[in-house]
This record gives sequence, C-alpha cells and structure tokens, in this order.
Amino acid sequence: MELSEMTWPAVATLDRNTPVVFPIAALEQHGRHLPVFTDSMLLGEILTRIKTTPLASKLLFAPLQWLGNSHHHVDFPGTLSASPRLYLDLIRDLAENMMAHGFRRIVFLNGHGGNTGPSQQALFELRQKHRERNDLLLMSLTYWDAADPSAAMPELSQNQMGHACEWETSMILHLASHLVVGNIRDVPEVPFGRGFAPGYRAWTMPDRSKPGHIGSPADATADKGDALFATFAHGVSSLLERVIDWNGSTWDA
Repeated sequence: MELSEMTWPAVATLDRNTPVVFPIAALEQHGRHLPVFTDSMLLGEILTRIKTTPLASKLLFAPLQWLGNSHHHVDFPGTLSASPRLYLDLIRDLAENMMAHGFRRIVFLNGHGGNTGPSQQALFELRQKHRERNDLLLMSLTYWDAADPSAAMPELSQNQMGHACEWETSMILHLASHLVVGNIRDVPEVPFGRGFAPGYRAWTMPDRSKPGHIGSPADATADKGDALFATFAHGVSSLLERVIDWNGSTWDA
C-alpha cells in the first residue's frame, strides 16, 4: 500500500498493526563514475521488487525520503545533506506522526550508511519518550545488512559494502547503465583500510578517498547487480515478514 496514493479516510481504516515503512536514502557524490542519486535509486529498486510480492499488501509504504545525512561528503560538489541533528529530528518526527495516528510498527528502511546512526538514535529516543508502552515495534534496517551476498556469489571481490564500489556500481550497471561515466575497468581500487579497527574513527570522505569511492568498481558487472538486488530484496522481505508476524509483546521475533 502506498501512503502517497491514499486518502486520509482510507488510512484511517487500516489496522494499526500494519507496519509503516519509511524508506530513507541520500543524494550525494558517488565518485567520478556514478550519479549522485545512487543511494536513492538502489533503495528504490529494492522497494520495487518487494512491492511486486504479496507482502506489499500487508505494509504501508511512505514515499522515499531522498535527503539524508551526508555531511561527510559535502567536500564534493552536488552533495545535498541535512546535518545530523536536523536529520535525526526530521525522521523522528515522521515516525511520531504515524504513531500519533495510532500505528504501532515503524520501520526505517535505509539505503545510505550515513543515515544508520541517526535513524537508530531517532528510534531510541522515541522508545524512551514512549517508555510506558509495550506495544511498539520501532525498527531500523540498512538493506545491505539484511543479507550476506558473498556466500551465494563467490565471484564478488568485496565482502562488504563500500561506496561507489563493486556492489553499488554493479547495481547501477543493471539498473541504469547509461548513467555510469567512463570505462569502469579503468577506475582504480581504493582499499577499505583498517582505520583504527576495532575502534571507530570519525571521518570525512577526503580522509579516505580523493576520488570519492571506496572499493573495487572495476570488478562490477550488471549480472552481479541483478543478483545483489535479488539477494538484498529477499533479505529485507524476510525481516519485514518478521515485523508483520510479531505477536505485539515479546522482545524476540
């Protein structure tokens, strides 16, 4: 069900246990070879695949929120970003709007790494604000955490999501190859590096990559992209089924 296509009386008739899915992504630089709308395009395709399944009739989808927390990319022209606190408050209010209408199950479906922290914190703050309630399920999921493609796709050179990398470049090659600039076989690898792992070091993209990508775009193919989309869409669908099936009270599901 698409929230954007419904009247308010139609929304009012919905079962308040219907999960509300807020897709959140970004508009930011993706190296010299991918479009700035990459994150939103990729999440949009995953949503398209989910919406062709019977699962879609049991979910209420809000429109994709393309503005993300991308301040770590603002050194590169074309990036649009909301600062972390502003972004956190924005998506927290979106969730609380639907909670005010009586909906109990909220899912932020994320397609941009910079949104991970704010989306989790937004829900954490909401849960504390409504701590007297035991009927709420407030969830955040970044789509590439929903499934591990490396086991089923031994041809992948990367074992994790990068930025404008093998994975993202493959998916754009499958989805909109005409938007890929230049010969990707000529794009040099930018290693992930260790940083200060297992610690976490704050960073901006120029700290890690001058051209703006991280990973191995030269290893991308359209076929890999199709398989990645299928893998991630299946993983996200599995999580959403668990949200639908939650019994309304237990911690585990």
